[in-house]
Amino acid sequence: MSLFERGAVTGVGETAYMRGTDRTPLSLQLEASLNAIADAGLSPHDIDGVIPYGTSAVAEDFITNFGIPDLRFSATTPMGGASPVAAIQCAIAAISAGICNHVLLSLGRTGYSGGRIGARVTQMPQFHLIGEFEMPSGAIAPAQLYAAMARRHMELYGTTSRQLAEIAVSTRHNATLNANATMKKPITLEDHQASRMISDPLRLLDCSLESDGGAAVVISSAERARDLRQPPVVVMGIAEGHPDSPSAITQRPDMTRLGLAKAAPKAFAMAGVTHADIDVAEIYDCFTYIVLCQLEDAGFCAKGEGGAFVESGAIRLDSRLPVNTHGGLLSQAHMAGMNHIVELVRQLRGAAGAAQVRDATVGLVTGYGDMGDGSIAIMRRA
Repeated sequence: MSLFERGAVTGVGETAYMRGTDRTPLSLQLEASLNAIADAGLSPHDIDGVIPYGTSAVAEDFITNFGIPDLRFSATTPMGGASPVAAIQCAIAAISAGICNHVLLSLGRTGYSGGRIGARVTQMPQFHLIGEFEMPSGAIAPAQLYAAMARRHMELYGTTSRQLAEIAVSTRHNATLNANATMKKPITLEDHQASRMISDPLRLLDCSLESDGGAAVVISSAERARDLRQPPVVVMGIAEGHPDSPSAITQRPDMTRLGLAKAAPKAFAMAGVTHADIDVAEIYDCFTYIVLCQLEDAGFCAKGEGGAFVESGAIRLDSRLPVNTHGGLLSQAHMAGMNHIVELVRQLRGAAGAAQVRDATVGLVTGYGDMGDGSIAIMRRA
């Protein structure tokens, strides 16, 4: 069964993004959720499905705090940063099955205040195999785990650090236009090259932020979406994919191929559009290299050509494929990609402020998580 235009994003919400808070992830998640529900013109009582991110909240938290009288569906999509976009597929599948009408996808994080990423990674069950293959070589935190992929790409295709810098500089420029972005000071290619090495070849400005905040979206049936407050943003194509050797990067036959390479053709086929139809793209950017690799695996350029593609200026706000118009995880906030969904919806509504892409009609958002899981959604304005 195709999920083509079976569901739509009807509400989006965020908190202020910050680096330092005494609030809990649940508190931030509930605030963002209420904002998304109100944006859709719904009441919390209208929500009959929830898919929270990670372990910071469970279905009972929403029933208790929102007084939801009849929650019919709950799930999790444990794919790290690929989870929020994968949750869209899960929500629309549940809606298409007639189980529920309005599904809340929510996320709250204290990634800055609540402990750093290296400690959290070791507690995540999907990372247990790195103890056998990656940890003995000293790779524990994501920058260390993913650096090997970036270095392999450089060795195979001649990709350079300055090409990765183009992604960081372009994304930071977009963040300067966003009132709810953490990092607003412009950077140059030289700033990137002068930033300290974190895990060769990844420098400080290749790395995403550690952030506190929350973000949420409401997914509704296509029929009910027509009667709500906002013009619906219709989901045309949706898919998830997992790489070969999904739990150990160094053991896979091609370290430069992500799960997105399997998901993207399915999403484009379902949506019935081509790459030339995409007006704006929100690409998961935990590290600059992951953006470059996803551009290749999504089909915007051939494998090995990502460096030249970004170096040409193609992803800048005023160019042919504006990428991460809100500042992304690199410069707005690390909300595991839920903020990417929020931004795409605002772009397709024509409500993205100073970073609005002119006449944005069709766009896509990707997710990337764990050791290479991928997810993708292609959407259009109604």
